[in-house]
Amino acid sequence: MKNLESKLQILCVKWFRLQFPNVLIFSIPNGGQRSLITAKILKAEGTVSGVADLQILKAKKGYNGLFIEMKYGKGKQSENQINFQKKCEEENYKYEVCNSFEKFKEICKDYLREK
Repeated sequence: MKNLESKLQILCVKWFRLQFPNVLIFSIPNGGQRSLITAKILKAEGTVSGVADLQILKAKKGYNGLFIEMKYGKGKQSENQINFQKKCEEENYKYEVCNSFEKFKEICKDYLREK
């Protein structure tokens, strides 16, 4: 089966938008196969290796927002992703790695819960 991480992310975003219609979630399309020309253009436009897959644009619980790195199954963060996580945390953003639909729901409900 191809694109399992992509399919997981699509499911998660659909669920999120139904559960939290007034909260903005968006993807940051840094990954994927691209031609050399497209890759050079994206890099010149500001693409940064390691940036998380999703951002929730909502300050909660003392954080400025939430970044979520999607991993399917036992996928691990790259060195660039770990460095991006550190930068997020230094700037007071919550950062989570998510490898399942259930984990995604738990992360989002916990972050957006009022108390």
